[in-house]
Amino acid sequence: MSPAPASILRDTPPDGGWGWAVVFGAFISIGFSYAFPKALTVFFKDIQLIFGASYSQIAWISSIMLAAMYAGGPISSILVNRYGSRPVVIAGGVMCGIGMVTASFGNTITHLYICVGVVGGFGLSFNLQPSVTIIGKYFQVKRPLANGLAMAGSPVFLCTLAPINQFLFNQFGWRGSFFILGALLLNCCVAGSLMRPICPKPTGGQLTQTNGTPKKPTTHRFNKFLDLSLFKHRGFLIYIVGNAVMFFGFFAPVVFLAPYALSHGFDEYSSAFLLSIMGFVDMFARPLTGLMANTKWIRPRIQYFFSFAIIYNGLCHLLCPLASGYGGLAAYSVFFGIAFGMVCALLFETLMDLVGPQRFSSAVGLATIIECCPVLLGPPIGGALVDTFGDYKYLYLMCGAVMVFAGLFLFVMNIYNYRMLERERRQEEGQVEEGCESQEQDQEQGLGLRERGETSSEEQGEGDESEAEETKLSHA
Repeated sequence: MSPAPASILRDTPPDGGWGWAVVFGAFISIGFSYAFPKALTVFFKDIQLIFGASYSQIAWISSIMLAAMYAGGPISSILVNRYGSRPVVIAGGVMCGIGMVTASFGNTITHLYICVGVVGGFGLSFNLQPSVTIIGKYFQVKRPLANGLAMAGSPVFLCTLAPINQFLFNQFGWRGSFFILGALLLNCCVAGSLMRPICPKPTGGQLTQTNGTPKKPTTHRFNKFLDLSLFKHRGFLIYIVGNAVMFFGFFAPVVFLAPYALSHGFDEYSSAFLLSIMGFVDMFARPLTGLMANTKWIRPRIQYFFSFAIIYNGLCHLLCPLASGYGGLAAYSVFFGIAFGMVCALLFETLMDLVGPQRFSSAVGLATIIECCPVLLGPPIGGALVDTFGDYKYLYLMCGAVMVFAGLFLFVMNIYNYRMLERERRQEEGQVEEGCESQEQDQEQGLGLRERGETSSEEQGEGDESEAEETKLSHA
C-alpha cells in the first residue's frame, strides 16, 4: 500500500475550479518542453548543408537542448521555491523566444549551440518543473488524472509541431521558421500566467498580536532553497536508482523506430508513419492512464502500477524483433505507444506520491539532474550496438532487458520500502502505547495506595515538611 504523504498541505487543494485552467497551462508548457527538441529535426538537413556540418555536429543541437533542460532542474526548483511557478514559467517562455529569434541570425554552428541549445534548453527547463509542481498544489484527490492530462501535451504538440515546422520550412526556410517559432514559444508566457498561486489561509492562533501589532506566523519551510535531505529518503532513492536504469533504454526505441523500419526495406513515408501511429496512441494513453490511476483500486498501489508499466514497456521491445512485415511493426507501434504513454503519465505522479507535494519541487529538480546522464547516453549506446552488430534487433533487445530489469527492481524495492514503513509505524505505535500504559500504571498505583490509606513517597515528603513547620510554630 502507498504510504501517507510525507507532508500535509496547510490548505486542502481545490481539486477543480481554477485548477483545470492550471492543467491547461501545464499542458502547453509540458507539450513545448518535451516535443520542441524532437520537432526541430525537420530543419537539420538544411542547416547541415548550409554550415557544412557533420551528422554528429548537427545532432548536438538537440542533445545540448535536452541536456540543458534536464540539468536546469535544480535551478528551476530553487526559483520555484523562492518565487512560485508563475514567474518562472513566464521567464522560461521569454528565454525560449529570445533563444530562437537570436538563433535565426546565426552564421555558425556554435551560435546555434548557445542560442538554441543552452538558452532554449534552460528556458524549457523553466517551463517543465514549475508546471508539474503546481499541479500538486491544486489537486490531491484527482491528481493522477490531472497529471495524465497535462502530460498528454507532449504527444499532442509533437504531432502538431512536426507538420507546422515542415510547412514553415517550405515557406520561409530555417531562419524565418526559427524567428516565427520564437514568437510561438512566447505562448508559454500565457500558459504561465494561468498558474495562479494558492495563498495559505490564516487559521485560528496563526496570527497573534503583541502590544496591538500583528505578528507574522512562523512556518517551517521544507524547500527554502533545495531540499538535499531527500537523499536520506528511502523511497526517493529507490525511485532515482530505478529511473536512472530505466532511462538508458527509454528513448532509444523511439529514436531508432523509423531507421529500423527502413532497414527492413520499407519506404521513408511508411517508416515515419510508424511514429505517427505511436504518437496518436500515446496521446490517448496518457489521460486514460491517469484516469485508471485515480481509481480506488490502483491509487493506493500506484508504485506497483508504475513498475508494471515499465515491465510492459520492456516486454514490447523484447518482442519487437519477432514482428514480421509492416503489419507487425504497426502492431508494435500501437503497443509501444500504450506502454510509453503509461510510463510518462505516471513518471511524476509516483514521485509526488513518495515525497509529498511540499517537497516535490526539490525532488523533481534533483531527479532530472541525475536522469540527465542516462537520457543522453541511451541513444548513443544503442547506436553503437547497431554499428557493432549491423542489426537493430540487438538495440531493441538491450533496451527491453534494461526496462524489464528496472521495472522488477522498482517492484521488489517498493515491497521492501512499504514493509519497512509498516514496521517503523508499528514501532512508533508500540512506543506510544508503552508510554500510555506506564502512565496508567502509575495512576492506578497512586489510587490503590490512597484506597489503603497509604501515601506515596512524594506525599510522605510533603507530610514530613508540614509536620516540621508545625513544630517550629509551636516552639515559637
